[in-house]
Amino acid sequence: MRLDGRGLIDRSLPLKFRFDGREIAAFQGDTVASALLASGVRLVGRSFKYHRPRGIYGAGSEEPNALVSVGRGAAREPNVRATVQEVFNGLEVSAQNAWPSLRWDMMSVNDAVAPMLAAGFYYKTFMWPRAFWERLYEPAIRRAAGLGALSGEADPDRSETAFAFCDLLVIGGGPAGLMAALVAAEGGADVILADEDSLFGGRLLAETEEVDGKPGAVWAAEMVARLSGMENVRLMARTTVTGAYDQGTYGALERVGRHRARGLKDCFWRIAAKRAVLCAGALERQIAFPGNDRPGVMSAAAVRAYVNRWGVAPGQRVAVFTNNDSGHRTAADLMEAGVRVAAVIDARDGGSESWDVPVYYGARVCGTKGRRGIEQVMVETPSGVREVRGDCLAVSGGWNPSVHLTCHLGARPVWDEGIAAFVPKEGAVPGMRVAGAAAGEFSTAGCLSGGAEAARGALEDLGVSAPSVALPKAGDGAYEIAPLWVVEGKGRAWLDLQNDVTVKDVRLAARENFRSVEHMKRYTTQGMAPDQGKGSNVTALAVLADATGRGIAETGTTTFRPPYVPVPIAALGAGGRGHGFAPERFTTSHQASVARGAPMIEAGLWFRPSYFPAPGEEIWQQSCDREVRMVREAVGVCDVTTLGKIDIQGPDAGAFLDFVYGNVMSTLKPGKVRYGIMLREDGHVMDDGTCACLGEGHYLMTTTTAAAGQVMRHLDFVRQVLRPGWNVRIASVTDQWAQFAVAGPRAREVLESLIGEVDLPFMGWAPVEGVGGRLFRISFSGELGYEIAVPARYGESLFRLLVAQAETLGGGAYGMEALNVLRIEKGFLTHAELHGRTTAFDLGLGRMVSDKKDCIGKTMAARPGLSGPEREQLVGLRPMAQDGRLLAGSHLFAERAEAVRKNSQGYLTSAGYSPTFGHDLALGFLQNGRARHGELVEMVDHLRDERTLCEVTGPVFYDPEGGRMRG
Repeated sequence: MRLDGRGLIDRSLPLKFRFDGREIAAFQGDTVASALLASGVRLVGRSFKYHRPRGIYGAGSEEPNALVSVGRGAAREPNVRATVQEVFNGLEVSAQNAWPSLRWDMMSVNDAVAPMLAAGFYYKTFMWPRAFWERLYEPAIRRAAGLGALSGEADPDRSETAFAFCDLLVIGGGPAGLMAALVAAEGGADVILADEDSLFGGRLLAETEEVDGKPGAVWAAEMVARLSGMENVRLMARTTVTGAYDQGTYGALERVGRHRARGLKDCFWRIAAKRAVLCAGALERQIAFPGNDRPGVMSAAAVRAYVNRWGVAPGQRVAVFTNNDSGHRTAADLMEAGVRVAAVIDARDGGSESWDVPVYYGARVCGTKGRRGIEQVMVETPSGVREVRGDCLAVSGGWNPSVHLTCHLGARPVWDEGIAAFVPKEGAVPGMRVAGAAAGEFSTAGCLSGGAEAARGALEDLGVSAPSVALPKAGDGAYEIAPLWVVEGKGRAWLDLQNDVTVKDVRLAARENFRSVEHMKRYTTQGMAPDQGKGSNVTALAVLADATGRGIAETGTTTFRPPYVPVPIAALGAGGRGHGFAPERFTTSHQASVARGAPMIEAGLWFRPSYFPAPGEEIWQQSCDREVRMVREAVGVCDVTTLGKIDIQGPDAGAFLDFVYGNVMSTLKPGKVRYGIMLREDGHVMDDGTCACLGEGHYLMTTTTAAAGQVMRHLDFVRQVLRPGWNVRIASVTDQWAQFAVAGPRAREVLESLIGEVDLPFMGWAPVEGVGGRLFRISFSGELGYEIAVPARYGESLFRLLVAQAETLGGGAYGMEALNVLRIEKGFLTHAELHGRTTAFDLGLGRMVSDKKDCIGKTMAARPGLSGPEREQLVGLRPMAQDGRLLAGSHLFAERAEAVRKNSQGYLTSAGYSPTFGHDLALGFLQNGRARHGELVEMVDHLRDERTLCEVTGPVFYDPEGGRMRG
């Protein structure tokens, strides 16, 4: 089936691969689909529901039928589109969803009982008897579900993720995309041009038309060579932009090594673009008629592509069915290539082609015949029904602009009656312009001018002068179409070819009052196959519109969501295997801490040093006690980089902070820091931390290590959902800053030895010159304390310098164990106390919830039962015996009360030995605890068989007046 002298494949490089055990010949540049067609293979798969025979329908990512499994053993990957998978030597391809073989599939019996398996039969059939669901129905459905199967073994192939930044992202490398990229690049913009194909050129690769007097493919190759020589252009072939997200962020899947036998497989890109131009082209849609799912029924545009790009004849006798000029172009290319055209069936009236083949105007295909592939086409003409012999039927129902990416932020496309298709809504994605066929312009000349104009507009938005670039000459014919969605006749007319959805199914959904397009989609599974209905959705909408007596515009579309094409989970979660499944986050001081012998422990998502052993210390307790005394008597250095750091900016930043914090933050002056608490919507405390005013409308929020991610998600939700109209922006900068606590009586000396004189009031901050750092006067130890933050690249160096200076003054580094003891002595909180069930009242922080403003959780915190003497309130506990043990997690009981659940009056949240006081200390919650200071209660831990009589105190044991911290 190869056509001599045609195509862009390299016939000097023959290749071989296997399909279901059969060796298939191919050439460099072939896809699996083009090579199978060249070898006369028509049957490539089975449909999902009825296991009907399926052949190749399209030529790109829109392919609904030709889904195959690629690879063998652990590396086997199912549901790969044969139209996208490039051939290489040794490639193993197998059909799927068939048993025992593709040709003889036992599950095809489903097709014989199709009337019993109509749309919605799941919901009606598997309801009774109720007990059958878990024992019979669900297991059977699960066994039948799915198409291909994973190997069940760990995938040996690697994928990765990456980030890219540009002034202009051009999505699609057809004529519009190439012109947009050239104009923007000539204007000096940093440009990324991404296209899902292995070659740039789009439809020009599949057509015979000329651009500037040259074959379209030649012109495209010259443009690519010109762009590749420009330093400000990045060409990304085999890269599909899969989704549009907030603030100019786009997801993109690059098939890095799928055209090779080994190496990196995929890369998932996050592209941040100041502006974008969508030039994704258009997709040819089908016409629903009886028997339109047989192997050999193909898209007319795909037939042209196989003839002109791959030099393959999709059939020996090809009939063409069309309602627009695309079908006639296909017939002309077939005849020029020497392929016999059996007939041209045009649904429009009044044509007068003078060809040497039968041309039927005002005619329709009303059926097909053939067992495992098409053999005859039934044509309904004004003069009667005719039979046309042929093994391929090229169908064109018109073109749908690829509007998907313009809808990913919630916009709906607009119906254009002139082209009988949906076009993008203007301004659907901020910063994105649409050009070419994606905008409904189907002539090559229009695509070229549209791409250039879109690029000029993007440059103007960026404040860049647009250059003068001459437009090449190209065809400018009008697009004429007579909409035709369904041909009535005997037999099933198919819409979603993979999921076996028929016209009858959609009409049934309408009769059963599933009139909403979203309800119809879920009732019938229309558009829910891997192709997401790229070729069938609009036709299905037209059927639904007719069945409900509405227009297509009124009926509307389903919601387009990312991704545009299937994205492997291995690419999205690249690196997420083994240790990478739970990422190990290291601070900049990690290596320096390990070098000092510090055992590393997990804290939140980070690894932090537990303690720093000194010579002669045999157990961790000795190191912890020394480090606590060191901070109390001299100076200690601790890495606190892991605290969440969130940059908040905008005119409404102060009001935003007032809304998310319980206390007032908008009155904070530049140079000042304030402690705050944040409530959940249910009134319980979510987190605590500090907020620094860095300038007018500019704040830095810190969170606890454990809640950094939770708080960031919460702030995003508030900004987008609760206060969408406020002008405020937030960004997590945790990883961008290394931050170190310097605490103790000699803390100021350590800092002054490095940055000069330090004269900073308590709860103030000041910039650190030279490295662009920040110095905060805050303390988590109760001693004179500072936290110094520098850009992360300086983190390790600063840690080493701080520790070295501290050691000259009798201090050094301290770890998490000492940090915990220091904060217990001072009564400071962590998520041991902020565990999700405590309120500001419980913590003794009720006055921090301001009565002068509203905030999230304020109303709910005032509910009965969330305050009052019956609540368990934060207290301190000290043992009556010097050697008495206090254990976190144990319960508190009245003295001499039976230690059973109903008598429990509270519990301990944090405990540890205090070298400052010479005995254990603990924080916990006790019923009416603030009124019971001085009482004796009994701590009981049944698990560890410990009982300790202890005194109830306030939670602040050390320096309750705060003189050391503020001095």
